[in-house]
Parts: sequence; C-alpha cells; structure tokens
Amino acid sequence: MPEELAQHYLENVTSEFRYLKKQGDRAMAQLDDEEFFVTLDPESNSVAIIVKHLAGNMRSRWMDFLTSDGEKPDRHRDQEFIVDANTKRADVIEWWERGWKYVFGAIEPLRPEDVTRTVTIRREPHTVLQAINRQLGHYATHVGQIVFLAKHLKSTEWKTLSVPRGQSEQFNQKMGELLKNKKDETGGPIHLKDSS
Repeated sequence: MPEELAQHYLENVTSEFRYLKKQGDRAMAQLDDEEFFVTLDPESNSVAIIVKHLAGNMRSRWMDFLTSDGEKPDRHRDQEFIVDANTKRADVIEWWERGWKYVFGAIEPLRPEDVTRTVTIRREPHTVLQAINRQLGHYATHVGQIVFLAKHLKSTEWKTLSVPRGQSEQFNQKMGELLKNKKDETGGPIHLKDSS
C-alpha cells in the first residue's frame, strides 16, 4: 500500500473510532444511573453489559497489538456479559474510558508501514488493516446498540445526536453556506464529519 494512502487510512480510522466514542459518550450522558442497567427483555443486554463487553474486547484486541494474539489467554469473554448488583455507573464509565485508552494507545503510534503487517486474532492471521476494520465494525455495532437503548429509554426526553428529525433541509442549507467559499490550508475543499 502506498505510504500516503496508508497514512490517510490511519488518520481516517482514528477519526472514526473517536466519532464512535463520542456517540457513545453523548448517548450515555443522557441516561440516569438506573438506566445503565435496564434490559428490554431477558435476552437483551443493558448499556452496562455492552460497555463491559466492549472494554474486555478492547483490552484483549489492542494490548500488545502488534506482538501478541488479539484473544488474550486471560480474557474471560463470557464474564463480560454478567454485571453484578454492586456495579455502579462510575464502574461502567471507568470500563468505557479504559477500553478506549487501549484502542487509541495502539492505533495512534502506528506508522504507514505497519498497515500491511500481520497480526493474529484467535490465531487467525489478519493484516493490521483487516484487524482494525474488524474492530471498527464490531464497535460500531455495539455503540449503535448503546445509542438505540439510550434513545428508547429517554423517549421524548432524548436529545438527538445527529440532524434533528424534520430539519435536514435547513441543515443542508446551513452547511452549504458554511462551506461555500471556505478552503482548507491546501486550497482544497473542507471536509466536515456529516451528521448522518
């Protein structure tokens, strides 16, 4: 992979992970303490359980990312789906923050030449690019579940994380005006993260 493209990929994927974390942060901030532990039915996971699972996955996948298998021998995945009655909101937030530290601690130091290196997950070989994309998809699924649960639990009190319903035209017009004559430092167009 050309170095410039690999560097662009690493910058972009880091931005995508930061966006996912921000979405999760903003959704969980709207929940009260009890809502972290609500399940919709016996087969559902609460926000607390989803976060515990994500944190366990993040530690396993990203600790010693380039030098050890992504499924660490001390990971007990089934335990990630059990939250006991003594667990508090602060515990859940601490898991969340610690998990993301593993992600960014592994991705930010990567260099373009690392993108095509081989790492393993459960002994299965992946390029670094494949391993990163695998986790990006996994985390997007679970952050989406957190957002869904938070929106469901807050109902009419929910504060949207994207363009409010019925306001797409106004948003598009505002963005068009904002970007009309702006250029970035290279003279090219400015690219802003859209609000889905």
